[in-house]
Amino acid sequence: MQQALMQTYARLPVSFERGEGAWLWDTDGNRYLDALSGIAVCGLGHAHPAVTRALQEQAERLLHTSNLYGIPLQEQLAAKLCARSGMERVFFCNSGAEANEAAIKLARLWGHRKGLERPGILVMDNAFHGRTLATLTATGNRKAQAGFGPLVDGFVRVPFNDLEAVDAAARDHGNIVAVLAEPVQGEGGIRVGDVDYLKGLRERCDAHGWLLMFDEVQTGMGRTGSWFAYQQAGIVPDVLSLAKALGNGMPIGASLARGEAAELLQPGSHGTTFGGNPLAARAALAVVDTLERYALAERAAELGERLQAGFRERMGALPGVQDIRGRGLMLGIELDRPCGDLVKQALAARLLINVTAERVIRLLPPLIISDDEADRIVDTVSDLVQDFLASTADN
Repeated sequence: MQQALMQTYARLPVSFERGEGAWLWDTDGNRYLDALSGIAVCGLGHAHPAVTRALQEQAERLLHTSNLYGIPLQEQLAAKLCARSGMERVFFCNSGAEANEAAIKLARLWGHRKGLERPGILVMDNAFHGRTLATLTATGNRKAQAGFGPLVDGFVRVPFNDLEAVDAAARDHGNIVAVLAEPVQGEGGIRVGDVDYLKGLRERCDAHGWLLMFDEVQTGMGRTGSWFAYQQAGIVPDVLSLAKALGNGMPIGASLARGEAAELLQPGSHGTTFGGNPLAARAALAVVDTLERYALAERAAELGERLQAGFRERMGALPGVQDIRGRGLMLGIELDRPCGDLVKQALAARLLINVTAERVIRLLPPLIISDDEADRIVDTVSDLVQDFLASTADN
């Protein structure tokens, strides 16, 4: 059957047919603990009752009308997201790449309004912003870009977590109008932006008249222990990109803005056929309400501390483990060697994990996991890593 699919993924030898909470069952009836959440999408776990009920009820009423007409559910969702984020207006789309594409267009409009013919956007090494041509160019991954040139111009790249590099770019490039950054780089290896770094970006954007644009596609919606990762630095961006966990599996993305940036897009300047339709908006409202009702962002912070403490106790002194880091339930364990084989080894142990940046085990469990499930992740991953390091010691 897979012969009919374009070979864009080297898929693992498993297919899942149902899920409940933090668990998935494959087509043979085997149960797996999901420590990846569909790559940070299913923050509420699988088949969450509130999301299921919202989708069922809305599917019986109305799926789609288009954005030619008012969509009350979309308006309600926008108001709730603005209240939580400090933003003022929202453009809804279908994915994180589309949300970042909208942010890039906002930055260019901002630059043209300043009289710049070729406005530039400052982006970071090892970033990941999507796979459209513009977001792929903003992405700091040569492997992902290979074969797709010519890429889009208008981007200036600097090292992540390096304010001196930002200052140098400001001196060397007079056309910069915005900074686009992830507060925590996910695909780049769970690289955590320091609080002082995030504050410094805000200060420099204010000083130069740039837009500060945060890509929180992976970090947003409670994942890092607050609704949005930038809130831990006590700042507010001008533009914010969301997707992934916003719909808990229902495709929806959002580009939020405040101040002058919120007024840049006008009728005819941007659009989407499906974005924010009644079904997607209803699902996202159920996600927002559940996060609020059960204080799941705060729970993610507690669980993240529990997991990191467990990993440090089990692996902190283990030769071959270079770092254990993260924010909330966005965790990375960096080894001193490539460790992609651990993904299949974990699958055999009925645990779903991911390896990114070749040497970093990435863990993104649902925000609804129990303490016992968190401890099970610690024990299974620690055992796998210890065995893996021992078996590859002489390689």
